[in-house]
Amino acid sequence: MMGAVFFDPLLPWPAIIALGALALVSCGLAIWRRLVGWSLRGLAAIVLVIALAQPAIQQEDRVPLTDIVILAIDKTASQRLDDRETRTQQAADTLEDRLIAQGEIEVRRVNVPDAVDNMGSQVMGAINDALAEEPRNRIAGVFVLTDGQVHDAQSAPELAAPVHVLLSGKDTDWDRRLIVRNAPAFAILGEPVTLTLRVEDDGASASETSTELDISVDGQSPQRFRMPIGQDIELPLTLPHAGLNVLQFSVPEIEGELTHRNNVALVQINGVRDRLRVLLVSGEPHPGGRTWRNLLKSDSSVDLVHFTILRPPGKQDGVPVTELSLIAFPTRELFLEKIDDFDLIIFDRYQRRGILPSVYLDNVSNYVREGGAVLVAAGPDFASADSIYRSPLAQVLPARPTARVMEQPYRPVVTELGTRHPVTSGLQGADAWGSWLRQIEVEAPQGDVVMTGVDDTPLLILNRVGQGRVALLASDHAWLWSRGYQGGGPQLDLLRRLAHWMMKEPELEEEALLAEPIGQTFRIIRRSLRNAVGDVSVTRPDGSKVDLALTQTAPGRYETTFDENDMGLYRLSEGDLNAVVGLGPSAPKELEATISTSDILSPLVANQNGGIVRMSDGIPNIRTTTLGRPAAGRDWLGITPRKAFETTDIRRIPFLPAWLVLLLASALVLAAWLKEGRR
Repeated sequence: MMGAVFFDPLLPWPAIIALGALALVSCGLAIWRRLVGWSLRGLAAIVLVIALAQPAIQQEDRVPLTDIVILAIDKTASQRLDDRETRTQQAADTLEDRLIAQGEIEVRRVNVPDAVDNMGSQVMGAINDALAEEPRNRIAGVFVLTDGQVHDAQSAPELAAPVHVLLSGKDTDWDRRLIVRNAPAFAILGEPVTLTLRVEDDGASASETSTELDISVDGQSPQRFRMPIGQDIELPLTLPHAGLNVLQFSVPEIEGELTHRNNVALVQINGVRDRLRVLLVSGEPHPGGRTWRNLLKSDSSVDLVHFTILRPPGKQDGVPVTELSLIAFPTRELFLEKIDDFDLIIFDRYQRRGILPSVYLDNVSNYVREGGAVLVAAGPDFASADSIYRSPLAQVLPARPTARVMEQPYRPVVTELGTRHPVTSGLQGADAWGSWLRQIEVEAPQGDVVMTGVDDTPLLILNRVGQGRVALLASDHAWLWSRGYQGGGPQLDLLRRLAHWMMKEPELEEEALLAEPIGQTFRIIRRSLRNAVGDVSVTRPDGSKVDLALTQTAPGRYETTFDENDMGLYRLSEGDLNAVVGLGPSAPKELEATISTSDILSPLVANQNGGIVRMSDGIPNIRTTTLGRPAAGRDWLGITPRKAFETTDIRRIPFLPAWLVLLLASALVLAAWLKEGRR
């Protein structure tokens, strides 16, 4: 029980002070005039002034509260190395027992798991969260059980209590780690990209000066090199293909090191083409030629070379050649010397007029077989006697013209196969498309017919020849969609996808197995023209396998999600298709540095008068210290008792009850009157 005197004045304090001053002046005047009852009247005034201030005695019933000590236990990945986890658990149990033995102490355990998004050990964040749930005036101390590798030390709380650190590591620990200092997300195909690698030995390291480095691309057989330890090495690499390239760097595990998890680093780089070179040859000016040109020029990644044949060699108009402001068609340079520089050749309403000799077109056929791409946008020329089909190019073209030109309105329709093909998938809804007005009849299609026109005759045919690709669009009226004729249609999407499929963009492959990492999981995507696909076999980094069934999410698209916690390289296979994906960052932050250290937390501990000890040296005893005094010694750590309490009841007893004030004041005034009357 605690007591104290409180005032609850009936009048403002200035008024009470003024009345007291008036009483004092009255007493002084009575003394000057030598009045006999001045002392009694003065006492009466004092009683009345005190009564106006209403003094009271306040009594409180208090219950002492226990002190709170926080044990922050680091349970992140680096704490699971060697025997740190067991050592930390034993230290936490011993500390808790010794703290409770002090009496009137509550222990709050705070477990610190691995942070999300590769944020490392967020120990201080966990301590701040725990402090937010407890009164600060009851915190007697904080004990942090960790390896010292804390990544949010700048967020340490301000406390009026000591902070101690118990390190789980040993002085003899050492570890070798592989560091990738720079890894771009994108790289241009055909151009070397430079990665900076470094191998570090931390702690009581071995005496080696160099080690072997294995480099593997997309899970293929690794190449081995020798690299020094403790030096940055710049490694130039050229990506083998477009799309995602998964690079794995590894150094061998050495006996005695803490972990081999940081001996491997994964880098995922997207290979992009610098410039896609396209050759567009227009047989004659027509509205569709501008459509192709605008489409290709609008793509910043396309380098377009466009020739339109305005004056065939056989044209006779009487104008001397020397007066024509036309550029001669560089046929030899384009179709013999530099044909391999182009990723795609488009023949737009081109017909044989003696400009391209047969030997040049035969070279185009060879260009396709060796990996090139040719797109033929056919008009009436394709059905004529001068058709490009009646040339060596017929060896690779996917259909033969019948010489019939069908000029009537019709709506292009995506075939059942086309709903699964990446060029035309998602383009359904032909009922709302505008009509085309001309189609060239073709027969004996080879490859995939993804769109049809008049009477279900082939309109768009895609085929693979050798290592290359060929497409035939049996109409020259796609430009009607761009003009909005009868509402238009997806002309831009169709032609862009068609061009990029021919240029072998990975996202438009018909048969593909892909994996997209999403945090600690990855989504498996299988694209196929078949109506069903098999299970995907996933090989984990440790060599174990699991088969996953795929679910169809759209025509020709099958997906599933694989949840996994282990970081590393995963291999996927389904039929003849293979893919690889890497989970986790190139260098996990929690395993970047694994050697136990006091350097990071020593400023915080010094500021809070705490201490740092190693668990391997034994668990220190617990003592109590006063606030502001050093709280660590040779074999002990201290806590600061806070003596917090909870008030359960408050009572106020008036110092001068009203009846007593009335009695005293009346008696004193009466006594003064009687004394003055006798005189």
